Order: sequence, then C-alpha cells, then structure tokens
Amino acid sequence: MIAWDDFRLVKAISETRSLAGAAEALGVNHSTIFRRLGVLESQLGARLFERARSGYVPTATGEEIVRLAERMGEDIMAMERRITGQDLRPSGELRVTTNDTLLAHLLTPVLATFRAAFPEIRLEVMVSNQSLSLSKRDADVAIRASDRPGDTLVGRRIASIAWGVYGRIDGLGGQPFAVADMRRHNWVGFAEPIAGIKASKWLRERAGEERIVYRVNTLLGLAEAAAAGIGLAVLPCFIGASTPGLARLAGPESEMESGLWLLTHPDIKQTARVRCFMDHVGRELVKRRGLIEGKASGAGAVATPARDDAATLA
Repeated sequence: MIAWDDFRLVKAISETRSLAGAAEALGVNHSTIFRRLGVLESQLGARLFERARSGYVPTATGEEIVRLAERMGEDIMAMERRITGQDLRPSGELRVTTNDTLLAHLLTPVLATFRAAFPEIRLEVMVSNQSLSLSKRDADVAIRASDRPGDTLVGRRIASIAWGVYGRIDGLGGQPFAVADMRRHNWVGFAEPIAGIKASKWLRERAGEERIVYRVNTLLGLAEAAAAGIGLAVLPCFIGASTPGLARLAGPESEMESGLWLLTHPDIKQTARVRCFMDHVGRELVKRRGLIEGKASGAGAVATPARDDAATLA
C-alpha cells in the first residue's frame, strides 16, 4: 500500500517541478526526497517522473497519483472542517485573514475587544491582499472588501465601503474642487496589483493617465502620499477620515463602492470560536457603519457642504 506521505511527496514534486522545491514544501532535506522517490518507484515498478528541461514532469502513472493525492487531500480537509465544527467551547486558535488597509484603519480595535471578551481564543491574523482559501483551511474567517465574496462561503455583508476624493486642506489654495474638473490637479494613483479595482478605473477615466504623477500598490501608501501633498487621491472614506491632514473634497461616489464581508466556511460556522468571532466582530463593525459608509462626521469629513458637484475648502 502507498502511504499518505508518499502521495504528498509525489504531489509536491509535481507542483514544484523539483526535488529541492518538494523538500522545502515538506520540510525535509533534498536527499530524503530523492531516496523516498526511488523507493516508491521501485515499489510500484514504474517511473513517476521524467527529467525535462523545465524540471520534473510526471509520467502518466505520476499524473494519476497526483490526481488521487489531490482528491485525498480535499477529503482530509473536509473531514477536518467537520470535526472542527463539532467544537462547542470558545477556545483554541482562530485564523483570520484580511488586508492591510482594513486591519490598520478599522479592525485592530475590534480584534482587541474580541480578545478581551474571549481570552481563551488565540488569534492568528494573516494579512494578505490576495484572497486566502477558507476551503483549504488557509484561514477560518475572512474579512474582505469585495463585490464577489465567493459562492462556497457563508457570512454577512456588513456595510458598503464608500469612496471619496481626498486631499490636503491647504492643497487647493482655497479654490473650489469639482469632479468635473479633475484634470486640473495632480493625482496619486494605483499600481499593480490593485490597479484593476473600480476606484482606479474611475480615477483614470476622469483625471487622465497624464495627471497621475505618483503610483503606489497599497491604499495606505496612497493616503500617506496625499497627506504629504504629492497629489489628490481617491480613498475609502474610513481611511480618509482617519488620516491626519486630509479632507474629503467630494463623494461618496457610488461607482467606486464595494462591500465589506465577514465570511467563514459552512462546515465550521457552528464552531464555538468561529460563531463567537462572527457575532462579536459583526456587531462591532455595524457600530462603525457610519464611518465605513462615509456618513460619520469628524476628521476627514467633507470640509464644507457640497454645492452641486463642488466643495470649497476654507
């Protein structure tokens, strides 16, 4: 019989196309991978890989084992989710994924109140601007800004994330700002991998590429650049409101709006620690809905009441 570790071995070599890559993925040394592959091929009486210019390429037999390993891996993860879902006590480790913007400007105080309320739950927060897989247990809960949160997940849409135009209070010299006249100003814009979001398209269409004088690949960097006076920026209102020196010049603009979602996998939604987290964080974020949707007053609010499409800075 082929052991599960041998299935993992073949899958790792196939995915990385090298023995060194497989060794790193599995946490063993290169010689161990080489020896185990030789023993397995001898046991099966068949070659599992061909050595090509591009690396180790699975043979037909190797491909069959890889497919079986993938199915077995999915079954094991599904079983783990079901077992985890039977947990009744709010304790243990909980993995949460979100992006840097939400964590820095919105979530850290919320997570602090959760820890105070449930001290037996240990949080591991994974910051990523890519969507980690909840089905593969890369994380247990996701807090995402998205219009398409994923059909296989369950949860709730907390709020609409409002976006507006922000700049330094002294940046326009007391002149009025109008969205219709955006090409008069310098702008800070979006670099890859966030250059494809709706706000980036909105800015390019109205300001023009030639007026975007500075690009950065994080919203935190955009806010800092705008506060430093490099140019105006389009930002989520909760970021603009919490960035010293910035005032909202226009917005919220509905064309840039996206949803804020709190999500988990259906197999673990009844786990005590997941249920407590979803309830607590959902409740705390709803309290902040005015800020998220650009309706709360305070730092970063509209400098003066908008007149048609314009706001005048004092």
